[in-house]
Amino acid sequence: MRKLRFIPDIEPSAPADNLSLFCGGPLYRLQVALHLIKFPQWNLARRVTCLLAISWLPMVIMTACLHPEALSGLLKDYLVYSRVVIALPVLLIGQLLMETRFRVVVEHVRDAQLVSDEDQDKLDRVIATLTRLRDSVLPETLIAAMVFTEVVIIGPSRLVTGPAWAVSRGLGAHLTAAGWYYLLVSVVIYQFLVLLGFWKWSVWSYLLYRLSRMDLRLVATHPDLHGGLGFLGLAPVAFIPIAAAISVAIGAVWRYEILHTPASLASYLFSTIALVVVIFMFELGPLCFFLWKLSVLRQKAILEYGALAQVHTMDFHKKWISRREDRAKEFSEAPNVSMLADFDLIYSNIKRMQPLPVDRNTLIGLALAVLVPLLPAVLAEIPLRVLMKEFISAVRAAPI
Repeated sequence: MRKLRFIPDIEPSAPADNLSLFCGGPLYRLQVALHLIKFPQWNLARRVTCLLAISWLPMVIMTACLHPEALSGLLKDYLVYSRVVIALPVLLIGQLLMETRFRVVVEHVRDAQLVSDEDQDKLDRVIATLTRLRDSVLPETLIAAMVFTEVVIIGPSRLVTGPAWAVSRGLGAHLTAAGWYYLLVSVVIYQFLVLLGFWKWSVWSYLLYRLSRMDLRLVATHPDLHGGLGFLGLAPVAFIPIAAAISVAIGAVWRYEILHTPASLASYLFSTIALVVVIFMFELGPLCFFLWKLSVLRQKAILEYGALAQVHTMDFHKKWISRREDRAKEFSEAPNVSMLADFDLIYSNIKRMQPLPVDRNTLIGLALAVLVPLLPAVLAEIPLRVLMKEFISAVRAAPI
């Protein structure tokens, strides 16, 4: 009997070096079969157009034909726009961004010869494992099963109190055709792409975990102030679209509840804090694997270079301070002076070395990706005119 394989061979249409997170798996093969993707062209505009035509346009047609009086409500429904028109394109952009950052990071690890010769084979085996996971049918099948189960069991009860285009209240509340389509197609696609993004991020995190356990050629004096791992700061940026897609959907739900229920903006304060904390944990978690290695590197370098600095500064003192009357004319041309200045810069880099390879701009970008999509919920309670007035007043009151 032929044995079933949940982890197939490497996809032939994937890049030749197999440095890819998305060039494999059932969804990728389906898009290739439909000519939506032809590597290395990702045809983002075509894919976004096709996705909107599948997830949004049929609802408009159904509502216009069956419930024309509710069409205006559908076209103004921010809950739909948040998940379908905004989040879905953002998630597709996120796939391309994560794919690009993954390739750049792995290629840099190899080009910079960051991994020792003894661990090079380990790195190749890890990448081969990631390739098999990428091409496996099982992860995407489980994600689809989870999404359908959640939608079928819980989804209808959430929409019963929904807008007129989704719920008919003639002889008892029940979903309209557009409501069922939104639930079984649009919401399913959104949740599937979100969970797929988390799965790919988990695969990415596994690579960083294994890399952190290898013998890396780190240098404490590296100008990136991260021992040569500053390039890993490119990785968290790939999570920003996922964070934005989640936040925009949550913000839409909060806006709806503020407008149609007794809920207030203040009731979501702790939820907002929890959302920011969880998103940051997912984004920065993989980089924390290198905290111990970089901390040890910094402490060791401070001791080693501190001892070396002691030797050179004592030699400098004996040569130029203890006998300065005899050698004053030679001081300006002495190589010891410039060498001591260079050594001061090197030691300063060690002291300023950061154990978490991420920069401030990345953290600001992630915070904005979480908080800006929540702005519609704020505007549901506080009009934009009032916000602008308060902002201008705060700017005028700020000290120059």
